[in-house]
Amino acid sequence: MRFKINLRITPALKDAVDRKMIRAAARAALEHEAAPAPGALTIVLADDGALQRLNRDYLGHNHPTDVLSFPSNETDLETGARYFGDIAISLPRARAQAEARGHPVTAEMQLLVVHGVLHLLGHDHAKAKGKARMWAAQAEILKQLKAPTRG
Repeated sequence: MRFKINLRITPALKDAVDRKMIRAAARAALEHEAAPAPGALTIVLADDGALQRLNRDYLGHNHPTDVLSFPSNETDLETGARYFGDIAISLPRARAQAEARGHPVTAEMQLLVVHGVLHLLGHDHAKAKGKARMWAAQAEILKQLKAPTRG
């Protein structure tokens, strides 16, 4: 195992998700950033209500959002595998954003997965310099995945 990508999907959304594409986007981001292997992360696909609760409970923002990342520094003492953390994505919000931007939902999902993984690996876009680095990495990864990019 180089990277293990765990998926947790709200039952009502299970049929609307391309698991292979999501795992490929996460792996592409991990490999682009030379993340230490072996390693693992979890991606939770849920609805706006779940993302709003997480956003409120952990960040103090009482509104839904498209993606949240919760980095972890855990390492399995027996295997040495690193647990990078958890990413939560709102599938309904991804659909709406894809429609608004005129690209497929799969492209929006790739963007959100890559964005979330970059946050797990320490990227941040709160300041201009960090944003420029993060957006550049994001664009390179999405180009590898042949997905549309946004600035």
